[in-house]
Amino acid sequence: MNRVLLTGRLTRDPEVRSLASGKTVTQFSVATNDYRGGAEKAEYHNVVTWDRLAEICGQYLGKGQLVAIEGRLQTRQWEDDHKLRHWKTEVVAASVEMLSGRRKKDYAVESAADSLVAQAEAMGITPADVAEAGTMAFADDTDDDEENEEAAVGQAVAA
Repeated sequence: MNRVLLTGRLTRDPEVRSLASGKTVTQFSVATNDYRGGAEKAEYHNVVTWDRLAEICGQYLGKGQLVAIEGRLQTRQWEDDHKLRHWKTEVVAASVEMLSGRRKKDYAVESAADSLVAQAEAMGITPADVAEAGTMAFADDTDDDEENEEAAVGQAVAA
C-alpha cells in the first residue's frame, strides 16, 4: 500500500503551471517536524497536485500555512544532457486540507477589490483608466497621499 499522511507548513507559495495538455499542476514543499531523542528535526517534502485541486491550492495556499495532506509517494527518474541520471521523490496529493487559513482580513481585502473591479467593468472603466486617473491625482505630490488615492479611485469608479 502506498499511502502518505503529512501535516506541516508550506515553505513557499505554490507554483502553478498549465501544461500543453490543458492540465493544471501545482508544486510546493511542506516542512514537517520529527522529535527524536529530545531534539527537533525538520524534514522537507515536495508535494504535487493536479487539476482542480491544483487550482485550489494555487489560489488559497501560501507560505507558512498549516496543511494536512493525503496522497501517495512517486519517484521519477530522468537523464540530463550530460547523461547523468536523476531521481526525485514527491508526494502526489489526493487531498489537501487547510488547517490554518489566511487571515480574515486578507479575504475581505481580496473580496472588496474584486467587487470594485466588477463595478468598474460594469461601468465600462478599464484598468488603464484607473491608472491614468491615479497618475493625475498624484502629479502634485501633496502630503495627503491616502486621501488623494481614495479620491482618485472613487472618481474612477464613479465615472
